[in-house]
Amino acid sequence: MVRPDAQADERAAESALRPHDLAAFRGQPRVSEQLGLLLTAARQRGSVPDHVLLSGPPGLGKTTLAMIIAAEMSAPLRISSGPAIQHAGDLAAILSGLSEGEVFFLDEIHRMSRPAEEMLYLAMEDFRVDVVVGKGPGATAIPLEIPRFTLVGATTRAGLLPGPLRDRFGFTAQLEFYDAADLEHIVRRSAGVLGADLSDDGAAEIARRSRGTPRIANRLLRRVRDFAQVRADGRITLDLAHRALDLFEVDAIGLDRLDRAVLTALCRRFGGGPVGLSTLAISVGEETETVEEVAEPFLVREGFMMRTPRGRVATRAAWSHLGLTPPTATTAIDAPGIF
Repeated sequence: MVRPDAQADERAAESALRPHDLAAFRGQPRVSEQLGLLLTAARQRGSVPDHVLLSGPPGLGKTTLAMIIAAEMSAPLRISSGPAIQHAGDLAAILSGLSEGEVFFLDEIHRMSRPAEEMLYLAMEDFRVDVVVGKGPGATAIPLEIPRFTLVGATTRAGLLPGPLRDRFGFTAQLEFYDAADLEHIVRRSAGVLGADLSDDGAAEIARRSRGTPRIANRLLRRVRDFAQVRADGRITLDLAHRALDLFEVDAIGLDRLDRAVLTALCRRFGGGPVGLSTLAISVGEETETVEEVAEPFLVREGFMMRTPRGRVATRAAWSHLGLTPPTATTAIDAPGIF
């Protein structure tokens, strides 16, 4: 329920809830202002905007911003992803098919293959690609001019991007987690699109459990709407939101079953740690990648867990949230800003 990445069956639902212009995009005021300035200047000059790099955790609006850039420039949008481009020829085929001014959105750009990445350098800078014909000593590189376009790259791991690629983006934005007020606005707007009857305190409760992520907020809203439709009169109130989210095992601060299982294992079975990641994952019956990429980021960000050279350690906030008392000789420590 609270995984920040998009599941295949919810992409259509997400698309219907996305804002279509910068005026309706909430939660990233500095990025919106900077991007608005970039796009307005490009429109006034009648030119193509600089290439844009969007980085940050999943679910914060990178794809939405790419769509808004295309809409604001009245340009077509081409969408692909890094894992889908494994050969330079794949990228050459896409780039040669672009039209003048088109926006090319490349998600998870850090996962693109090295040969394609090197071809992208030339395309971004000189708007041409070199197509190699033949093999061996007789191979010939044929330069192919491509229309001027705007590349919008998105990444959840900006540190994996090589320097030469980062340097070719004219504008770089780091998206941050949303505060409760912005999430409430997003939830109310989405409720209007869905036709859901939502009270203010119901919207605040959904926003509070959304882990600062619009994608999670919209997902929880759809599940609470289903609960209200089937088990109530359709109106989403504070009490109904409480009951619905409790049913879906999302607690008052947004922890789900996996999060609580990790904290419970860490505190009850291993005395608060330190414990290795693989041991912790086995204890909750999950893959190490799931624990590391799905549960840990939020637990660490909220100060419930710390990563140390010796392993994972529960903080006093974790013991307190679970209603447990740390043993006298506990290794539990205070996370900065928690106690």
